[in-house]
Amino acid sequence: MRRREFMTLLAGAAVWPLAAQAQQTVPVVGYLSGRSANSEAPLRTPFLKVLEDAGFIVGQNIAIDYRFAEGRYEELPILAAELVQRKITILVATDTPSALAAKAATNTIPLVFHSADDPVQSGLVQSFNSPGGNATGISVLNNHLGPKRLGLLREILPRPGVIAFIVNQNSTSTPAQLQDVQEAARAIAQPLLILNAAAEGEVEAAFAVMSREKVVAVVFGASVFYQVIADRLVAVSAKYAIPALYEWREFVIAGGLMSYNASRAESGRQIGTYAVKILKGAKPSDLPVVQSSSFEFVLNLKTARTLGLTIPPTLLARADEVIE
Repeated sequence: MRRREFMTLLAGAAVWPLAAQAQQTVPVVGYLSGRSANSEAPLRTPFLKVLEDAGFIVGQNIAIDYRFAEGRYEELPILAAELVQRKITILVATDTPSALAAKAATNTIPLVFHSADDPVQSGLVQSFNSPGGNATGISVLNNHLGPKRLGLLREILPRPGVIAFIVNQNSTSTPAQLQDVQEAARAIAQPLLILNAAAEGEVEAAFAVMSREKVVAVVFGASVFYQVIADRLVAVSAKYAIPALYEWREFVIAGGLMSYNASRAESGRQIGTYAVKILKGAKPSDLPVVQSSSFEFVLNLKTARTLGLTIPPTLLARADEVIE
């Protein structure tokens, strides 16, 4: 895949009523993501469906200009600046690094974000109820779910032992993730091995360390880069036969053992809902930031059997989705 991917979909000839965009034949949505086009699909598909249901049809009366950084955070400011220069109508940013890059690139173009961090603490908005400025969106607080994931993974293990926590040291959310998980581990006397991996080679090296240290399971920290290389993470976990818990259900669909996170389908729909409202004239400052209300715990029974694991009935009953 190319280092960056551009997909601009242009449409017909209806003049959009917003004065600031009067020179354009159709509104243009700038879509910025730190992921790849493939790993973005679980968010992008429901987003596009909401637009379509509201009458905004790509190729007819709306255009979307995509930028994907493919896990390379350092490219996001450049990609955000490119979109702003395109004189877009609205900017959509679907992860925290992208949202911060978009916010830095413009304080006038309406911005709808999907953030795994607290958007107030990160400076995206003034408050949840009154965002102020040009930005609003959805907060999933994914970066603070490490303790929950650690607890779920412990329930499936047949014996106690060291659990590894792999983080991307290049992610700005890593210090907060580490603090949350280390505090949770201390509270339950769980031995924890912290490993860093910000490149595919480092992931393989981390698993070699886990094998040598007799680690019984691993939790992956939240990272856009890990989403881009999801298939690789699932493959290396299978290679070393180490039970792993991931961020999103897509990892489990690909053969991973377990995942726990907010629903990306719900997030995509909410991003689309706010984009539609703004396209119809609403101001971001009048749209409260929405917090996730739907979470998904997904299990792959086939993978569990391959690993020789028996899923406790109580845990199985709590799963939102079980893959046979």
